[in-house]
Formats: sequence, structure tokens, C-alpha cells
Amino acid sequence: MTGPTNRPPRRSALLRTTTVVGAAVPLCLAGWFGWQAVSHDSPAGATAATGTAVASAVPGAAPPSTVTAPSTAATPAPGDTPSAATPPTTPPAAPPATPSDAPTPGTAASTALTGRTILLDPGHNPGNSSHTTEINRQVDIGNARKECDTTGTETDAGYTEADYTLDVSRRARAILTARGATVAFTQDGDRAWGPCIDERARAAADAHADVALSVHADGAPASGSGFHVIMPAKVVAGKADNSAIVEPSHRLGLLLRERFHAATGEPFADYIAENGLDTRSDLGGLNLSTVPKVFIECGNMRNPADAKRMTDPQWRQKAAEGIADALTAYLTSRG
Repeated sequence: MTGPTNRPPRRSALLRTTTVVGAAVPLCLAGWFGWQAVSHDSPAGATAATGTAVASAVPGAAPPSTVTAPSTAATPAPGDTPSAATPPTTPPAAPPATPSDAPTPGTAASTALTGRTILLDPGHNPGNSSHTTEINRQVDIGNARKECDTTGTETDAGYTEADYTLDVSRRARAILTARGATVAFTQDGDRAWGPCIDERARAAADAHADVALSVHADGAPASGSGFHVIMPAKVVAGKADNSAIVEPSHRLGLLLRERFHAATGEPFADYIAENGLDTRSDLGGLNLSTVPKVFIECGNMRNPADAKRMTDPQWRQKAAEGIADALTAYLTSRG
């Protein structure tokens, strides 16, 4: 965001087989069998003896959809019919997940956020540009009147802020849901335009959310780069009174700056804010919120280096992880 406007107009179990020998064996063979039994007590020996493939759960990694163990069954002779009781050696593969919502490294299921509700607000809407009359309507933000919404910005190559914010928000939702949270959206590309900024502010209360976060990208001059977090200034005017959320929102803002920077390596903005933090009183989404809330401008889409990162799906996944980690830290630590 640049200037005082709300948005820029263009911007194993291991199995071991025990063989019972019913016949007497020579003493030397008995000793040999005893040595084999001892050697198979080690994990490596047991695995080699059974041919069992052992899959270890890697913290933070999604489980493979199919694990195939080497078969030890004898090959049927010509004309033999396999037994109906013989289980298949390869389980059926799970259906592919939606790319943006697929669990990825760092999304291992847990119960850290069970019982918590989070509101994610993907900035703008891909359809806003086709509904300029609707989004230009003025709405009350407490201490002023502003446009309902804007179209947002885009990279020089045409990758829009609205598409970016939806993708990152969906990725963050997948991570947070895997941690037990209920995640609500202000819009999920499922409406023609909007919602307006005052409706976005109400959405967190309507969802009974514990916290809210609005995802954006900036459209500043191309010479500037980096990300920044916007926190609410205290506003008590008209229908706005955000007094109760200013302090907890500030705590969330500090966590978001720390975790997003750690996850993405994106520097703090060098053209706006101070050390990656800005406090504003002209944003309806913050003025009217009754739930702790901040905005993040993930980078400057007009800057070539930032644009290159933001159009990279792997970087967007890191951005989502930074956002999810900040929200998790906020909800699981005392203020």
C-alpha cells in the first residue's frame, strides 16, 4: 500500500519368523542357529531377514501416498489361481490433492490449534476489475469514507495481487488446518467481486474468530523492495472503536514480521514503514475490526526481484509457512 489510500488503484513393527526345528541337529549346527537368532535382534538384521520395508515418519513431511513392500510370495506356477485371501502388495494410491491446499513439508498434523478459529482475508478479488462501479462505492470506515475495494496491483508480466493473495491464503489454510485450526475466508474466489472493506472487517466477528490476518502485495515504485506489516492505530470515531484490539494486534504484528522474514528471507521494506512495521488509522479493515488483526504486504510486485520471488510457487509456500507460523505462535503463547 502506498500513501493514504486503502489500496493503489492499479497495483515395525518388524516381523520376525521363528522356525521350530523338530529334529535333532548336530551341535555345530545348533550353535550356528543360535548365532543367527542373536544377529537378527538388531534392526538391520531383522530387516534383512524379513525383507520388510520400514518407512520412517519424517517430522514435517507428508506421508507417501503409496508404500510398496517387496513381495516374498512364490510366483504361481502356470495354471495356478492366486488365493482370494492373498492381500494386495500395493495399497491403492490416494487421490491427488488440490495443489494450493496440499499438505507440504511443515504441515504435519497436530492438535496445537484445535478449538481455535482464524480468519484469513485474501486482499481484493480477481473479479473486481470487471465491477468497477460496485467497488468504487464509498463505505464508512469510522473516521472517513473510502472506496468499497480496489482492483489491487500486479507484476509487469500481469500476475495479479488478487491471484497471489488467494494462492498464499489457501496454502496457509492447509497448514493451519493440519494443525487443528478452523480457518474462514472473507472470499475464496467464489464471488463475483468484493467484499467491501467494512464487510471484510465484520467477517472475523461473524466467524467467531480468535484472530484475523489480511494478505496483500504492494504496488509501490519499482525501485522499492521488501515486505512490511501494517498494525492498527487506535481509532474511536463514528462506528469504529478498535481500542481493545490495538495491543494484541501489535503483538501479532511483531510475530508476523519475525516469522515471515525467517521463512522467506524477504528483507524489510526499504521504501515505507520502519524496520518492517507500519501503524495506520486509514484502513477500514483495521479500524472496524473487533478481533486482533494485521495486514501483511508480502513484497512489492512492481519491483523485479520481489516479483520474481512472488511468482515462484515454492516461495509462495514459504510465505504461507511464515504466516501460519506467526498465527500459531500468537495463539499458543501468552501475550
